[in-house]
Amino acid sequence: MAPDQRVATGWDKSKLPSRHVTVGPDRAPHRSYYYAMGLSEAEVAQPFVGVATCWNEAAPCNIALSRQAQAVKLGVKEGSGTPREFTTITVTDGIAMGHEGMKSSLTSREVIADSVELTMRGHCYDALVGLAGCDKSLPGMMMAMVRLNVPSVFLYGGSILPGRFKGKDVTVVDVFEAVGSHAAGNFSAGDLHDLECVACPSAGSCGGQFTANTMACVSEAIGLALPYSAGAPAPYESRDAYARAAGVQVMELLKLGLRPRDIVTRKSLENAARVVAATGGSTNAGLHLPAIAHEAGIDFDLHEVVKVFRETPYLADLKPGGRFVAKDMYEAGGVPMLMKTLLDGGYLHGDCITVTGKTMAENLANVVFDPDQEVMRPVSNPLSPTGGVVGLTGSLAPQGAIVKIAGMTGLQFRGPARCFDCEEDCFAAVQARQYSEGEVLVIRYEGPRGGPGMREMLSTTAALYGQGTGGKMALVTDGRFSGGTRGFCIGHVGPEAAVGGPIALVKDGDIIAIDAAAGSIELEVPEEELARRRAQWTPRPCAFQSGALWKYAQLVGDAEKGAVTHPGGAAETRCYADI
Repeated sequence: MAPDQRVATGWDKSKLPSRHVTVGPDRAPHRSYYYAMGLSEAEVAQPFVGVATCWNEAAPCNIALSRQAQAVKLGVKEGSGTPREFTTITVTDGIAMGHEGMKSSLTSREVIADSVELTMRGHCYDALVGLAGCDKSLPGMMMAMVRLNVPSVFLYGGSILPGRFKGKDVTVVDVFEAVGSHAAGNFSAGDLHDLECVACPSAGSCGGQFTANTMACVSEAIGLALPYSAGAPAPYESRDAYARAAGVQVMELLKLGLRPRDIVTRKSLENAARVVAATGGSTNAGLHLPAIAHEAGIDFDLHEVVKVFRETPYLADLKPGGRFVAKDMYEAGGVPMLMKTLLDGGYLHGDCITVTGKTMAENLANVVFDPDQEVMRPVSNPLSPTGGVVGLTGSLAPQGAIVKIAGMTGLQFRGPARCFDCEEDCFAAVQARQYSEGEVLVIRYEGPRGGPGMREMLSTTAALYGQGTGGKMALVTDGRFSGGTRGFCIGHVGPEAAVGGPIALVKDGDIIAIDAAAGSIELEVPEEELARRRAQWTPRPCAFQSGALWKYAQLVGDAEKGAVTHPGGAAETRCYADI
């Protein structure tokens, strides 16, 4: 080992974390492990870059990540770095949906962030490239980057190609909705089988503007991903070029000393929220943006997010409310073209620094909006003047709630409640058509603590929609909805039922009034009656008394603040990047 690292490699490791495992006589045992894996002395003397993926064989969302990681490693080597590949878990929502497995989904976001943190800390890696595919893995990986605050680049694994069924593009959400149509007698068993066989024709994450593609757009808008990298579908060979470029760029960030908390600021979070609203993105962004902000010590809660949503035009005509899928948006000009029209319209902060080392305005300087494509509108001609996702507050949700209105026409609903204390009971009622049009279905005790795990309700909402109830029913929950959900579905109601929020006090027949235009959700029950019910209410014991779900239930906070499980960057006394 050369005594002077700068002479040997051009890198001064005196302030890099990996000096703790590679430099000096005391680290001879540590270096011996690296030699055992075939590294040379020069490679050991270079910066170590964690290449973290959420690869697994659980679903098509993640199956292409390992391939892309190899291209990242080539890029790191080109930049005179030493890549160290590792993996973490993923829970894939499409397969976890509709049963107790969904309790693991949001919980997995924290496990992903924690496990990436621990791997980086334990081995003293100097930088990070994180690759993610399915819904919660994207925010989980970005949370880890901001928490660690070492130079980092995020890379999305890419979306799935659309399926084709009877001459139309389809996604997995069409299959979920077909289940409801089949139960209603409007879709044959043969067609259901044929649809399930063609809906998901390749590797990649769900193709509409569901949670994965929403958070992929966020990765570019917030500045943690290279321009255009969010759009290319997983099977495209161009994904490998983006991966290689990410590896090269993370080495440049090391030279510049540019870190995630230089990039993730209040302004960049506002930019990210703008893009979510402009694309009619997933309501889950209202949970994930506050959680990413929390890692940086920034208070950017649900109320801050929906304030941006209210002030942003809806521009991208994407599924589930619109006509197009992620592949179409990429080929029409991608996230940069959408951001260009937002920037020109005065909706973006162009001075935010990004992983290119340039500002957002500099990245977009040569982007021209294409008026001939149909996927995205300019700000001068929006699909609607306000965002595709809006926030609600009121007597039923003092801490707030959220609803996706992209593609909806009527924005008001008022009706009697029908209450269910878990998703399974509501889904069974929907499948048996044991409901009346005009009702507000209430699913409670599914919040972060109460679930525990804040399940998504796509199986139930898609079944309802497939039965032809669009505009005729509403659904309210302290749980979550898939990015693929459409219809009058209000989630993230807080305080949740498990802590005695108003949603725990609702009884069958109580009138609930929702106004998405005004941003209100009211329980029309006199306060004296609510006070009487509150006095009689008793908390439920957690259904899980051991294991990861018990641990999560003890630690998790309110959905309003991102359902986080630790004090965050504001309470930090030492940053990993500075060890």
